[in-house]
Amino acid sequence: MRPEDFRSGEAAATPKQLRVGFVLARSFTLSAFALFVDTLRLASDEFDRSGRVLADWQVLGSTRHLIASSCGVQVAPTSDFVDPSRFDYIVVVGGLLTVERPVDLETIMFLKRASSQGVPLIGLCTGTFILADAGLMASHQTCVSWLHAKAYKERFPDLPVRSDRLFNLDRRRGSCAGGSSAADMAALLVRRYISREAERNALEVLQIEKARSPGDVQPRRPLHENYDDDRVRAVMITMEQNMEDGISIPALASSVGLSRRQLERVFLEKAGMSPAQAYKRVRMERAKVLLAHSKLPMIEIALDVGFENASHFARAFKRIFGATPSQVRATSGRAH
Repeated sequence: MRPEDFRSGEAAATPKQLRVGFVLARSFTLSAFALFVDTLRLASDEFDRSGRVLADWQVLGSTRHLIASSCGVQVAPTSDFVDPSRFDYIVVVGGLLTVERPVDLETIMFLKRASSQGVPLIGLCTGTFILADAGLMASHQTCVSWLHAKAYKERFPDLPVRSDRLFNLDRRRGSCAGGSSAADMAALLVRRYISREAERNALEVLQIEKARSPGDVQPRRPLHENYDDDRVRAVMITMEQNMEDGISIPALASSVGLSRRQLERVFLEKAGMSPAQAYKRVRMERAKVLLAHSKLPMIEIALDVGFENASHFARAFKRIFGATPSQVRATSGRAH
């Protein structure tokens, strides 16, 4: 029995064994892999015995050579590339984007074969880059870390991507920002495929009080304002990702399931300003960072944050910060 399109219903009365194959990229992220596989291990039986009763997993590879993670720890594949239909999910664990060939051609062919057989594919951390490079993310929305959102857009401009969520399940594709959210994603699959009890057992041993959902917003250091409302935070993240070309207020509202009027009310209540004012503030904060930490010409900074010319940008900047961009740059230069 295989889950259909990351089935959304509760687990069947009689649990089936969940079978997961892992593909590790060169310089993969060890924490994401470890949290995902340990969630499976702890959900598989009781009393932390590591028995593979309710779940089974293999690390797949074109060779049995050790695969080095980004921190230097090496993992050995436990299986060759067998028939993909033996697994309910294939999880691709990515890592450093600076690695030129994170996986070999045989791995790509295996992933394409899995896709053709209808096996759901999950990109963990930057594993989605590998899937997208292989042409396997077409027509699927991808979730990546805010750290990698710009790189994903530049490399795959025609593919939809978001970085305001921890993970995403879109039909036969899954994607995850990485880090601790790997445990959240694994826990959801355990709950849906095995049982809530199995999920609870895993989380308790991992000392995780409660698994987060796909709708939870990524913890994000660059947010300039600290708002309690997830809708406001998610919209502002989207604003930050779309400064140069811009995105309409109705489209921003739709991204969080609201109408334009509802979004206006939420922003006025929670942020004390309209979405349009917030958008301008986000652009100006970005410009302030570029002024302080780059030597880009003023016109390039203006274009980068969505203004057509430097003079319009300078006037808008001064209205918000009470100083011109040139004055801010000069002050920052003295501070350094």
